[in-house]
Amino acid sequence: QDKFTLLRDTRTDGSFLVHHFLSFYLRAGCKVCFVALLQSFSHYNIVAQKLGVSLAAAKERGQLVFLEGLKSSLDLLFGEEEQPGQPSPLQFLSTSDLRALFDFVRLSLTPADGDSWKGPVLLVDDLSVLLSLGAAPVAVLDFIHYCRVSVCYQLKGNIVVLVHSNEDSEDEENELVVNSMCHHSDLILWAEGLATGFCKDVHGQIKIIKRLSLRQAAEQDLVQIYQYKIQDRNVTFFAPGLSAAVL
Repeated sequence: QDKFTLLRDTRTDGSFLVHHFLSFYLRAGCKVCFVALLQSFSHYNIVAQKLGVSLAAAKERGQLVFLEGLKSSLDLLFGEEEQPGQPSPLQFLSTSDLRALFDFVRLSLTPADGDSWKGPVLLVDDLSVLLSLGAAPVAVLDFIHYCRVSVCYQLKGNIVVLVHSNEDSEDEENELVVNSMCHHSDLILWAEGLATGFCKDVHGQIKIIKRLSLRQAAEQDLVQIYQYKIQDRNVTFFAPGLSAAVL
């Protein structure tokens, strides 16, 4: 409980981690608010079905609250409201803050009478899109800060956020957000593409950073590095240099 997990990818696509956490928390019986800014609902649902989870069924029983960012932003930009009279969670497209999006998350995860879910979870894919849509870095960091206070500390839930990063990028705003969030995360899963290029047996490496120093100042962070291969229904992890191609 009350953990903030940062999913970071560089030179590769780390969305397989998002699909893992989404199916994991739904199977565990948690209430999930999924702010999906990158893909459509049908895309996530197809992948979830391969992992043995139905997002449509989870929505119907009230376990999953899904914000389809692509559709919502288009509806807002072209003046079509999904629910007339109610403010859009993506109201920041016409204002300067992310308060409406935070209110959407808070109301979605606040327990209602009769709820029996094990714990609230906020999942964001991916945070970098907010910057692309015009949100300021300070507003994005404020949004995450308020979500942590509400979800992690008040509701005793968890937050999982994906961000894209590139050390060589000239996008200073995105790198500012990424570096700031790294300093405040309890756990960082950093997926990186291979420096040597494409390999059919090794799709990348993942660095697992457990931020022990965040809880105890004298402790050093625990870092583990694995390589991985993405398959149709799962992901295989192995120590560097121990792929099937080498052995």
